[in-house]
Amino acid sequence: MSVTIRDVAAAAGVSTATVSKVINRYPTISQETIEHVQEVIRKLGYRPNKRAQSFAKRATKNILFLSELEHGVGFENPHLFEMMVGSEAALAEEEYGLLIKRIHARELVNSFDDIMDSKYVDGAIVHASVVSREVAALMTDTFFPYVVIGMPDFSNRLCWIDTNNSVAGQIAASHLKENGYERIAFIGGSDEDTISLHRLEGVLEALDPSLPVDYIRHGDPKSDTGFQCTMELLSLENPPEAIICANQYLAFGCVEALRQSHISIPDEMAVLTFDDFPFSKVIDPPLTVVNLDMYDMGEQAAKIIIRRIKNPKLLVQSYTTLPSLIERESTKRTE
Repeated sequence: MSVTIRDVAAAAGVSTATVSKVINRYPTISQETIEHVQEVIRKLGYRPNKRAQSFAKRATKNILFLSELEHGVGFENPHLFEMMVGSEAALAEEEYGLLIKRIHARELVNSFDDIMDSKYVDGAIVHASVVSREVAALMTDTFFPYVVIGMPDFSNRLCWIDTNNSVAGQIAASHLKENGYERIAFIGGSDEDTISLHRLEGVLEALDPSLPVDYIRHGDPKSDTGFQCTMELLSLENPPEAIICANQYLAFGCVEALRQSHISIPDEMAVLTFDDFPFSKVIDPPLTVVNLDMYDMGEQAAKIIIRRIKNPKLLVQSYTTLPSLIERESTKRTE
């Protein structure tokens, strides 16, 4: 017959309420009582019922991860899954589970109260892709614990964390300058791609005013854009010596354009991009990257949401997971 909380209370000479408070770490219990009850629990081999604990504390021990999850997102946005895995790992250490829900910003506005319901989850990690101004207004007024992963591209009073893409751009441009490349171009995503724009912002800070306007190209963040923009850069009267690509799909197209144009990497043209997947290690030559640890950012988001559950008034707006340079052959000139 299994040991019950009543058995523990009787053996310890305290009430079942006191045992429950010790188990759930209530701060009002004296250290002497805590140690005494814990010793009895160890001797009797009592194991608290996790479901009963959650019910008593009105806690589900589950955190919701909200994001757009379209078909093919694993290839188009591998960052997302690194964030989820990092979040799940950190939550598991605190005995929390991670639930994932696909949703768009408009849907979230219409079903906000139902989704952010503490009967089902204790908090939410919300990807910036689903945070519109309308969603932000609702989240600002809620007492429900949340953290936005990725800084929204508008002024806000939300709780968020992000990686510093502007610093990543500075690191990229500075590395090329230090390696002797003077004429540096940038191929980025569309004007609505805030990650690309922040990376360009950092590049400009490191190079300005040495980056001509015609060295900056924008388009869909795909390999075809990287190919076309590279061909346009090569046709300039004074083409660049190095190209920074805002993502690896653009870099893939860039490298193919250079290959078809019989331009040697890195002796005739250096190529640098961001993140260490999916193509950087398999492209010939392997690409130098400014890497951003999205797994770590997922971990940090999980830790913040746990802190917010304990302290709902906590507000965090910060950058985390500093970028790091991984140098490979694509920016190393041969002597």
